[in-house]
Amino acid sequence: MTTILGPNNYGKSRVRLVRVARHPDRHDIADLTVDVALAGDFDAAHVAGDNSGMLATDTMRNTVYALARGFDVSDLERFGMRLVEHFVSASPKVSRARIGLVAHPWERLRAAGGAPHEHAFQRGSGGDRVATVAGTAGGVEVEAGIDGLVVLKTTGSGWEGYLHDEYTSLAETDDRIMATEITARWTYGSTDVDFTEAWHAIRGVVVEAFGDHYSPSVQFTLRRMGEAVLEARPEVERITFSLPNKHHLLYDLARFGLENDHEIFHATDEPYGLIEGTVERAPVPGGAPSENGIAAARPTRV
Repeated sequence: MTTILGPNNYGKSRVRLVRVARHPDRHDIADLTVDVALAGDFDAAHVAGDNSGMLATDTMRNTVYALARGFDVSDLERFGMRLVEHFVSASPKVSRARIGLVAHPWERLRAAGGAPHEHAFQRGSGGDRVATVAGTAGGVEVEAGIDGLVVLKTTGSGWEGYLHDEYTSLAETDDRIMATEITARWTYGSTDVDFTEAWHAIRGVVVEAFGDHYSPSVQFTLRRMGEAVLEARPEVERITFSLPNKHHLLYDLARFGLENDHEIFHATDEPYGLIEGTVERAPVPGGAPSENGIAAARPTRV
């Protein structure tokens, strides 16, 4: 039997990094999980057990901590670019590096009188900030996103007019609870971006768009949120959502002789509907730049 080695990579996953920036008047904290993956000419290690030129994964972990010293790692994309630049030059065998980053939010506690505490925190909410930076010595690709952003509206949503067949049991409604846990990923047209400002602004647009309309379906809301981001943020080329439908079912109290006028619901975990999709800018004929300066035919990579 003859075999060949296909695409492969290796790295260090779930490197837990906490950095405290100590200012005279306050401390800032950044809490990250970092994944490192390297690709390149690793055939000898797989075929002959020759590890020469191979960077140890333990070294990758140490590098993450060393390069975080004195650097604002809360700017995920910039820190990811710093790591990619280092790893693609660390060994001649490495041709490409991919860095995955997740920032776990912390919020300041309130001191006496209501002022933000200078060095005490509680776990934040509202979703994790995520980024993936991948590239070679010639440049990088940057993707940012949100994980675990749980949103709900108690009305302003329905589900009607869908296909009915012999197995349909769900009743149509024009008034239901709509809830989901937003996972979003978007790509930028360049690295000339204030990534931290952009992330907070895009998150704000997504949240506002979720609640600013009557939703006849999760699909409709997915498109609405994507269009709102692309309209508000010209540096974003496309955005992809994964939206599980976190069902809240009106509970049947009639069997107990009680009315239930959209008051009591049963929240279910599974099974659940899953709606996914990408909203992107329409191609410009010939691939010419659109009015906002972003090439619309394919992503601009740097």
